[in-house]
Amino acid sequence: MTLDTDRKIPEDGTDVPGRNGQPPALWSLAFTELWERFSFYGLQGVLTFYLLWSLDEGGLALSATDTVSIVGAYGGAVYVTQVLGGWAADRIAAPKLMVLYGGIVITLGHAALAVLPGLSGVAVGLMLIAVGTGGLKSNISSIVGMLYDEDRSRRDAGFSYFYMAINGGAALGPLLAGWTRSQWGFHAAFGLAAVGMVIGLAQYALKMSDLPAQASVIENPIDRPSLLRAFAAALGMVFIAAFAWGAGLVHSGNLTHAVALVSLVVAAAYFLTMIRSSDVTVRERRRLAGFLPLWVGCAIYYGFLLQKFTAMSVFITERVDIVVNGWEMPAEWLSVSSPLAVIALTPLVASAWTRMGDRQPTPPQKFALGFIVFGSAYLVLLVLEASNPGRSVPAFGVLLVLAVAGSSEVFIGPTGLSLATRVAPQRFKNQTVGVWLLALACGSSLSGLLGTLYTRLPEGSYFAILGGGALLVAAGLSMGARRIDELTR
Repeated sequence: MTLDTDRKIPEDGTDVPGRNGQPPALWSLAFTELWERFSFYGLQGVLTFYLLWSLDEGGLALSATDTVSIVGAYGGAVYVTQVLGGWAADRIAAPKLMVLYGGIVITLGHAALAVLPGLSGVAVGLMLIAVGTGGLKSNISSIVGMLYDEDRSRRDAGFSYFYMAINGGAALGPLLAGWTRSQWGFHAAFGLAAVGMVIGLAQYALKMSDLPAQASVIENPIDRPSLLRAFAAALGMVFIAAFAWGAGLVHSGNLTHAVALVSLVVAAAYFLTMIRSSDVTVRERRRLAGFLPLWVGCAIYYGFLLQKFTAMSVFITERVDIVVNGWEMPAEWLSVSSPLAVIALTPLVASAWTRMGDRQPTPPQKFALGFIVFGSAYLVLLVLEASNPGRSVPAFGVLLVLAVAGSSEVFIGPTGLSLATRVAPQRFKNQTVGVWLLALACGSSLSGLLGTLYTRLPEGSYFAILGGGALLVAAGLSMGARRIDELTR
């Protein structure tokens, strides 16, 4: 079946069903997101090893504590900027243009990592990628939300397919970047991520005319005096950050703490602003109240899940036997089992949600199920670690655990993203998606904090905390599921 990309899309931004009952524009957006995630996770897959490994191995020989702090802070910064990207799309440039501009800046960031050596290249490259992702990611998710009305089952299924594309990029990125690193070194792997972004940008630019009309609308255009004040505030924040770094108040060892604090402050400020705004209706306030506990749950979940890029990378380096029949597997490949599991499970879950319609589990119930799956996986890892002392933990066992843990994302990621676009107040449409992604900022920063805890605790105790903590959160969500669902309807 071919996509009918010449059809006109209604002015309200929705569309009649196409392939798999979904709007045709979904597949173009999903393909763009696939390549953006290819570049992002390709970098994530090799970044920890680049910072941690010795100079002889092509790395920068940082300590484990500094490494997990930098990686956690970078991941958090990537999602903090989502709010700025959402704000810019509501006030300065239309969402579809913000996606394009953000993609260009991301490409420049990967190119900087590829050509600039040492920590200077890391600093410049990661800052550009964080800023560019802020422009792209929240807005492309908002555009996907514009394709649907209030049909919860079709919307959740559509976001599940979109999430499958995300995980397709998350699988291909580390696979190809890891192989490239093993053949030609880290900087070649960073260059590959830039190539992936160029492919995604080219495809997106060709398909921009097929996006819904609402994607070309600036909902609340900013006036010139307000724009100047916003620019001055941005310069002020840059100055404060530079001063804190220069004075030694913030450094590589506590960077993730600083980003976590910023994420929490910005998220709290946005929730208060939206709830107290006179432009937000009573129904929208009620929905936001129900949205908040799931936001907190998402932050905790991604703090646990993203351990695969912090503590688990250290665990793989120190404890896992990656030599198979005399061949040394690229260490980055172990993290690939997570997105592959999501890809395999997503069509089944999306189809189930569509068939079940209004009988499907509510969003908090889906969250609880995700936490149960994740917690169970890490309790298995606890047993695996205890039964294999020394550097003898089998790679296959770790692959299996990460696959099961990663599969839990299909119940949380697309559900939360779908909910954010549905409950968003009209006045804060794009910014609400940015607020949702702030949960990932907090989660990524939390992964860095937990990673530093990993360097201080026995491994068994650490895995017990992750597994048991996930099951406790699942119990809490299950008890509050009915009330949360009533508020978000």
